[in-house]
Amino acid sequence: MTGVKSLPALSGALGMVFVGGSVAVSGVLVDAPNLTVQALRYAVACLLLLLYARLIGRRLVRPRGAEWLWLAGVVVTGMFVFNLALVHGAEHAEPAVLGVAVACVPLLLAVGGPLLEGHTPAPRLLLAAGVVTAGAVLVQGLGRADGIGLLWALVTFICEAGFTLLAVPLLNRHGPLGVSVHSTWMAAGVFGVFALFVEGPSPRLHASHVFAGVYLAVAVTALAFVLWYTCVSRLGSARAGLLTGIAPIAAAATGVALGGDMPSPLVWAGIALVTLGLAVGMTPSPPRISDTRNSYRRFRACYGPRISDTQWAYRHDH
Repeated sequence: MTGVKSLPALSGALGMVFVGGSVAVSGVLVDAPNLTVQALRYAVACLLLLLYARLIGRRLVRPRGAEWLWLAGVVVTGMFVFNLALVHGAEHAEPAVLGVAVACVPLLLAVGGPLLEGHTPAPRLLLAAGVVTAGAVLVQGLGRADGIGLLWALVTFICEAGFTLLAVPLLNRHGPLGVSVHSTWMAAGVFGVFALFVEGPSPRLHASHVFAGVYLAVAVTALAFVLWYTCVSRLGSARAGLLTGIAPIAAAATGVALGGDMPSPLVWAGIALVTLGLAVGMTPSPPRISDTRNSYRRFRACYGPRISDTQWAYRHDH
């Protein structure tokens, strides 16, 4: 992974492994009071993140101005509506349909991310996103859905992208930890209010619901949020978006580990495509001649006669 910081990439990949592994855990929550579980999940995750911030001496700053709107967008789309779309979409579509919708997110991130970050989409990353998406679709498989199910799949697709894109303007000032803390306490509040009115003040929770909720709070929220936003802040949302292709692979691997069937040839082909897409997107493009010339002019303007062309070439190469 020459030229790309490997640690942020590994951070994003690990976050997606946690997300993919949550598929098996989420099945335990089919008969659970979903709103209550989600409220507790985000509340516990927020407390863990606050404890971590205190341990490392990180001072969190309060959102201001338009940042409240960006945070609200992250919470409403990427957490609240996204979870509702998964629940209600499952009533009209097979899980694979919703999974394919999520698998298409790299394409949207490859286009929307650079625009939010102030530059044009890179053709190389667009190609890589297309390859990763195709591979993730093969891993996920296709399913059946009615019209309402397809609509919920579209909502899932938009909300999954919103979770990353709407956080981009916040990362410079708040950092991955700050965005994670603020989004989780807001999500806990939103889910808590709706849970109180829809499911009542004393919903019935079984031990299995509690254990599943704890896993979601610790691994899929507290850990995965910080890991993912760290990756986005360091690599950019377009390149980080390629790593979402790891989630369906992790889900398939979790299924096998829990006693499921071995992947079919199509799934193996999908894994190969995701790997190819990551290889294309994570390796840096060679610098353009115009960029090198501009760098040379700026360097000469700064140092003037104090450094020779040979010395400049040596420093540029090293």
